[in-house]
Amino acid sequence: MRNLIIFIGKHHFVLLFIILEIISFSLIINNSFYQQLVFLSATNEMTGKVNNTVSNITGYLNLKETNRQLAEENARLRSSTMSSFIKTSDSIFIINDTLYRQQYRYVEAKVIKNSFNKRNNYLMLNKGSDQGVGKEMAVITSNGIVGIVNEVSKNFSSVMSVLHKDTKISAMIKKNKYKGTIVWNENDYKTGNLIDIEPHVKFAVGDTVITSGNSHIFPEGIFIGTVKSFSIKPGDNFYSIKINFSTDFNRIEYVYVVKNFYKEEQLKLLNTQKNE
Repeated sequence: MRNLIIFIGKHHFVLLFIILEIISFSLIINNSFYQQLVFLSATNEMTGKVNNTVSNITGYLNLKETNRQLAEENARLRSSTMSSFIKTSDSIFIINDTLYRQQYRYVEAKVIKNSFNKRNNYLMLNKGSDQGVGKEMAVITSNGIVGIVNEVSKNFSSVMSVLHKDTKISAMIKKNKYKGTIVWNENDYKTGNLIDIEPHVKFAVGDTVITSGNSHIFPEGIFIGTVKSFSIKPGDNFYSIKINFSTDFNRIEYVYVVKNFYKEEQLKLLNTQKNE
């Protein structure tokens, strides 16, 4: 209290000036309709700018959570679509069983590290074995393929990107079902190559390329890209085809890891064929 009295004693002229200014300002506002409008307009504009700034900041912070929730919902929807199931019987006499059994399940994950401008590129995800992620699982986005899981810890996983010299993905031209292989021999993360397409196959620039389903990793029909250009030299057995990737590898935030419930069964049968 003593300090307050001393402060007022030292600054009483300044405090008195401020009080008189406030009183004068109030009288002007209260006695002039025009001044009231000017004052309200100024305060409303200032308040509006503050609220807009707060709203933008809040919206940005909420956007990440919204994106995460949408990614989880999309994973659930993908897991429930008919393309994630295989038909197990044509008989109409089914007791305590279903005509379709789920083959694929989609696990949403966030990309926490990503390279796209090296010769061999990788991603790191925030999901691992504790969340059901395992080696040799496909990784995709809503726009197309991303890569294949190559290492897993309890809560994280490493993905060998499509942008890697050792990545080979079975693909096909959607309109005619002719199959080839996607490889990356470029320095450009936007384009790749479709190889093993024979000269008799008919296709055109702009045609869609999708996964063929001829592996235990990627389901059939996942978007890969579109034909950008193609050529063939005299005497060559295959086209040289360049494609535009549908996935923007520079802007990947959320992905889906694809679990194939029949993977082990498929691999076991494949190994039996190799040993014969």
